[in-house]
Amino acid sequence: MRVTPRFSWLPTPYRSLLLLLVWLLLNQSVAVIHLFFGTILALIIPWISAKFRDPQPLIERPLLALRYILRVFGDIITANAQVAVLILGPQRRLNPAFVRMPLDLQHDLPITILASTVSMTPGTVSADVYPCHDTEPNAGEITQRWLLIHVLNLEDEAELIATIKSRYETPLKEIFQC
Repeated sequence: MRVTPRFSWLPTPYRSLLLLLVWLLLNQSVAVIHLFFGTILALIIPWISAKFRDPQPLIERPLLALRYILRVFGDIITANAQVAVLILGPQRRLNPAFVRMPLDLQHDLPITILASTVSMTPGTVSADVYPCHDTEPNAGEITQRWLLIHVLNLEDEAELIATIKSRYETPLKEIFQC
């Protein structure tokens, strides 16, 4: 797995592209002057801030990342409908619980994306990732990390973990090649 280069002339190409798109959207124009200044900012800002960032894995498969985003949007819509039915239905059907999910991911960026994905999907909220590397006595050793998830209505813990792993964690491992 590759990580972001520290001092390249274009350390984060996707971030640069995103900065350019945001610049153009904020200016609501694709005039040459906006393209020029947006490109300059998109190149300079990541280059200047590169020394302040920790190395993170690169997106190795951007088309898979796009498919992942579309899957998450679809799951958000589906989960909204499911949560609406649960909330509007009788309260005795709710079974809130905390679930500890073992993580196969090791890098902070994919774990953060996974935790954010879980939190964006209605009915689930990621509460914690532990153990943290900062508090480990032997930071050199690889330890099992867990994602603590709060679920609005838990029916089967093993099924929930398997679903999150197959729908979100496995594609993230493929996207970042980790």
